[in-house]
Amino acid sequence: MEIVAVDIGGTHARFALAEVANGEFVSLGEAVTLETAEHASFQLAWEAFAASLGRSAPRHAGIAVASPIGGEVIKLTNNPWIIRPALIDERLKLDRHVLVNDFGAVGHAVAQVGPEHLRHICGPEVDLPAEGVIAVAGPGTGLGVAHVLRREARNFVIESEGGHVDFAPLDAIEDRILAHLRPTFTRVSTERIASGLGLANIYSALAAMNGRPGWTGDTRALWQTALAGEDSLANAALDRFFLCFGAIAGDIALATGATSLVIAGGLGLRLADRFAVSGFAERFVAKGRFRTMMAAMPVKLITHPEPGLYGAAAAFAEEFTR
Repeated sequence: MEIVAVDIGGTHARFALAEVANGEFVSLGEAVTLETAEHASFQLAWEAFAASLGRSAPRHAGIAVASPIGGEVIKLTNNPWIIRPALIDERLKLDRHVLVNDFGAVGHAVAQVGPEHLRHICGPEVDLPAEGVIAVAGPGTGLGVAHVLRREARNFVIESEGGHVDFAPLDAIEDRILAHLRPTFTRVSTERIASGLGLANIYSALAAMNGRPGWTGDTRALWQTALAGEDSLANAALDRFFLCFGAIAGDIALATGATSLVIAGGLGLRLADRFAVSGFAERFVAKGRFRTMMAAMPVKLITHPEPGLYGAAAAFAEEFTR
């Protein structure tokens, strides 16, 4: 079956034709990326994509949205579009659709991608288990968390807000980081640390500890500086980011009874080559009496270039074509 896969974020909306069958993703066509600022609504962006096809668009769609899905109205965080789920079929001339949160879509992608799109990070170098829970954590602008339950050849994707649990310091430096951030955020969640924006928060705290001024540029420039190794304080912030993310990822896996973890998100992919030389792996397994259990978990990184589109299509396949 041919469907339209859609991945709507704050800045871009991506569209692609996809093939699904027998409950599974089959193939994905070339992605078309539209600027959300150049289209007044989701319907208008959809019509622009449909016009580019030169033929009628399929009447089925898997749609991922960077927003919580519940409720009568979806208001995207960094996008002025307003989506009313009850009107999607009517407005887009669809027979059926699936609507999932963007990180729920990533969970569906993790559930179905082949091993060629899963890069080994640490732990045993084995395939993801055929049964049990796979934890998924994705540092990007925020920290996305989902879980995939594999049971009797079925994949059940569980979306969550696990990126908003409390940050737990593990040493004196992290105690100082938490104390520095508490006046600003009151409640410091893991997303304030293990995310794209988290690096700036860590840098600010370490700068205060060392009597140095905070970062004055934008977050993107800070990441570039840290990855280039051009500034000792940025280097320290990046090292601390990996330590904290390792501990947080381990907590996510431990709390859900997972037997494996997959790292996702644009930032995770950008950092792929850094995990092996960071403190991530040691912090991931450092769970006291559960260290042996944690060390037995394979940790992977999803490398598919369009996990949101892949996952949106896979979610439709799971719902309607099995």
